Amino acid sequence: MLRGLEIRDILIIDRLELRFQPGLNVLTGETGAGKSILLDSLGFVLGWRGRAELVRKGASQGEVLAEFDLPAGHPARAVLREAGLPEEDSLLLRRVNTVDGRKSAWVNDRRCSGDVLRQLSESLVELHGQHDDRGLLDARGHRRLLDTFGQLDPLVDATRSRWRALRQAQTALDAAQAALAQVAAEEEFLRHAVAELDKLAPQPGEEEALDSRRRLMQSAARIREDITRAHAALSSDGAEAAMGNALRWVEGVADRAGDVLNAPIDALGRALGEVADAIAGLEAALDQLAFNAHELEELEERLFAIRGLARKHQIAPEDLPAFAEDLRMRLARLDAGAGDLAALSQAVAQAEAQYEHAAQALSAARSAAALRLDQAVMGELAPLRMERAVFETQITPADPGPEGCDMVAFSVATNPGAPAGPLGKIASGGELSRFMLALKVCLVGEHSSATMIFDEIDRGVGGATADAVGRRLAALAEGGQVLVVTHSPQVAALGAHHWRVEKRVVNDLTLSTITPLADGARIDEIARMVSGDTITDEARAAARALLQG
Repeated sequence: MLRGLEIRDILIIDRLELRFQPGLNVLTGETGAGKSILLDSLGFVLGWRGRAELVRKGASQGEVLAEFDLPAGHPARAVLREAGLPEEDSLLLRRVNTVDGRKSAWVNDRRCSGDVLRQLSESLVELHGQHDDRGLLDARGHRRLLDTFGQLDPLVDATRSRWRALRQAQTALDAAQAALAQVAAEEEFLRHAVAELDKLAPQPGEEEALDSRRRLMQSAARIREDITRAHAALSSDGAEAAMGNALRWVEGVADRAGDVLNAPIDALGRALGEVADAIAGLEAALDQLAFNAHELEELEERLFAIRGLARKHQIAPEDLPAFAEDLRMRLARLDAGAGDLAALSQAVAQAEAQYEHAAQALSAARSAAALRLDQAVMGELAPLRMERAVFETQITPADPGPEGCDMVAFSVATNPGAPAGPLGKIASGGELSRFMLALKVCLVGEHSSATMIFDEIDRGVGGATADAVGRRLAALAEGGQVLVVTHSPQVAALGAHHWRVEKRVVNDLTLSTITPLADGARIDEIARMVSGDTITDEARAAARALLQG
């Protein structure tokens, strides 16, 4: 419930503090007095999109504070928990708009975004404005209204989920068919290319290894010549023989020289071992470099084949193995394509069946809800002096979509024997207002936790009909809270609490004020609404009669 509203420097309001009460709260005043500004201010603090320029002329910023009661279990508490905001029995919303257009918002003294305000507002306030009946005139919104009345959101969500699954399955099938068609168009190329690559079977890093070995083979003759010279210098005809002779000579006289020759003998032994190792290494190198022309020819043939195939496919030689694997996979998809398409087609058929089942369940629930809505609206029309009107919710087949395959339209006949037709073409302005009120009452229910605001819902009606509208609003406010902006004295007289909105000029500055009315002032205000600017005794008497019921 809305407890309080404080407005500072918004449009033509300098400072205003209001304390609202449970039940039916009515706001009256002359046209242009600022009643809509009050609603604009409330919409601003709730994060609604409205006027771009709200700051009063001459002020640096405008500010609106709204206080709501939050009983246990109120839906707004879940929004607060989700946003990580303090959850208390009293909810204080504050929003500031600077003159340069910047907006800041707080919830229970914690900064928050406009999106959080809008989420909170969905459970705090139900606004039915002067042009809310345009929503009734647009048949595209009738299905949503029926779903809301029938509490069909779970079925709608299930249908929407099945629709997404169907679209995903169909998309997968379409993509597979397109891919298969593309692969099929190049089947001849794939089979030839894979056969050619498989025959050559290039290995990762092979081209680089072949090139290095080719270079080595090409220079092998010169390398072997130098290695042979080195081998000859170290072998039995060279250093090895000389060192062997030296060792024998020294060993022959060692026993007569004492310990003097021990070190040279050991050194010569080690040197001969190292020379032997060097000779063995040179011989191994000569074996490795023992290439023949046929081997070089075969190596060059494979190297040139690898490079030629790489040029053919316009890729680097080292990428040939990965390229071959990719072609094999594409060819495998082609060969397995028929089986894949069959599986995907089966998935689409299954998704279609699941969607149709969900859509049919939703359609059946809508048909049942439509009967209940028709009965509920007809029950509401009688107190609104439209007991002879007929309201009917028509459901016709529509193209399948995420919210089922039903088209919903509200049809009315305002007089007995008159043909039924679309709401906007059959009902007059006053009738539209009453149809809207009846429908909104059915949609909101008797125990809504939100404050309901009706902005001139009674326009276009008067007399006994206006009295009937007021009594329905008063009944709707029992156990809850309803705010009504009205020009109807019959509606105003039924309010439990009454405020007058008026403009005044102070120092050439136009300001709007709102004043709570006690008994005497309330009689005068309702008399003004009855007779106009000149309040007569007869108007006061009529006002008293209205207040006495």
